[in-house]
Amino acid sequence: MALPVTYIQVIGVERVTPRTARITFEAESLDEGVGRTPDQQVKLCFPRPGQAEPVLPGHSDDPMSWYQAYLAVPEDERPWMRSFTVRRRRPGSRVLEIDFVLHGDRGPASAWAARARPGDRLGMVGPSELYARPVPLAAAVAGADWVLLAGDETALPAIATLLEALPAGARAVAFVEVADAAERRPLATRADLAVHWLHRDGAAPGGPLTEAVRAADLPAGTPFVWLAGEASAVRALRRHLVGERGSAKTSVEFAGYWRHRLTQDDAPTAEDLADAQEKLAQAG
Repeated sequence: MALPVTYIQVIGVERVTPRTARITFEAESLDEGVGRTPDQQVKLCFPRPGQAEPVLPGHSDDPMSWYQAYLAVPEDERPWMRSFTVRRRRPGSRVLEIDFVLHGDRGPASAWAARARPGDRLGMVGPSELYARPVPLAAAVAGADWVLLAGDETALPAIATLLEALPAGARAVAFVEVADAAERRPLATRADLAVHWLHRDGAAPGGPLTEAVRAADLPAGTPFVWLAGEASAVRALRRHLVGERGSAKTSVEFAGYWRHRLTQDDAPTAEDLADAQEKLAQAG
């Protein structure tokens, strides 16, 4: 399984909300399938201080060899790597858009995005089924009575792509937690959609989202469920939907994108490892 690796260069920056920057990149090379399916994840590689671009091994047909070469880069030169969803690709081009949640200088991705200017360069790895398998949306929708999407602002790019991919006649309910009312944005879809915007307004991340879903009068029938965002909130929602609502585990797609008070560079917790094992079992 080949692992696509390329450099991407900023060609435009737009603030779509006060806390979200939509950055447009042109890639040196881009596989035909990039940006053609919903909820497609890539790994972005951010340069260390003093670097004009990240130091990366080249494209490899052996993903494990590539990752070993990445780890062999000296730590003070090795780029920070973070996962992002492709928001949109411009048809017939190597241009793609990625949304960044801006939360100050607490992480390398947010700090970089807040200062991004045309000409800035990042590395991009993937997409690859090694770290994010495609969501079987068509089959899932065909086998379900309705679709439930729930997540925070980090999940909004993926939620938007999923909603855009839903067919006319599909029924969907979305719960989206954001910092405040200024972070709301239009969500386009051909489906019959009900959106519940949940504002933290200073509350702890994940609290408004989990409380709203738990209290919701959800549609009857069998849902296809998609959950993403802060890991403990995703875990709590999955347990509620499977354990209390009776959803089948196989009908629930879930991803903990980030962890409250922990970074992606911190070691995984026992619950993180259990989630990873569950996803592997589900994929198999």
